[in-house]
Amino acid sequence: MELQAGRILEGKVTSITKFGAFVALAEGGSGLVHISEIANTFVEDVHDFLQVGQEVKVLVLSAENGRVNLSIKRAQPPQERPRTSRPAQAAAPSRPAPPPVRGRGAKSAPLPPSGDQAFEDKLKQFLSSSEGKMADLNRSMDGKRGGGRRRR
Repeated sequence: MELQAGRILEGKVTSITKFGAFVALAEGGSGLVHISEIANTFVEDVHDFLQVGQEVKVLVLSAENGRVNLSIKRAQPPQERPRTSRPAQAAAPSRPAPPPVRGRGAKSAPLPPSGDQAFEDKLKQFLSSSEGKMADLNRSMDGKRGGGRRRR
């Protein structure tokens, strides 16, 4: 019988290797469940999840050239992710921002505003602050670039 991709079948684990498990299918034939298709969590050792002789439900991923690829985790209904009872912002404790690191000769710039400003306003303030810092940096680098007269 031809195995079709997408079918869920019953099978029995016949052998376990370090890279997966071979499963004999109830409808005939056998296939490989790769280690990445055993569980929805990280599988370091297949023996932690399966034993030889264990009955399993598998999903046929592909059946080409005599090779049948199977999945146990895709044959199971999807698991819901646990939901938190409070919003993500409330979960993190608020800490004051660390003081800005100032280099030698840096001018003191105003501290960034708190969260009441709109994003665009914050972006404009950041750009003007960055342009000022770049202008200061370029001025200080002009005399150090070595683009002046050459000595003979």
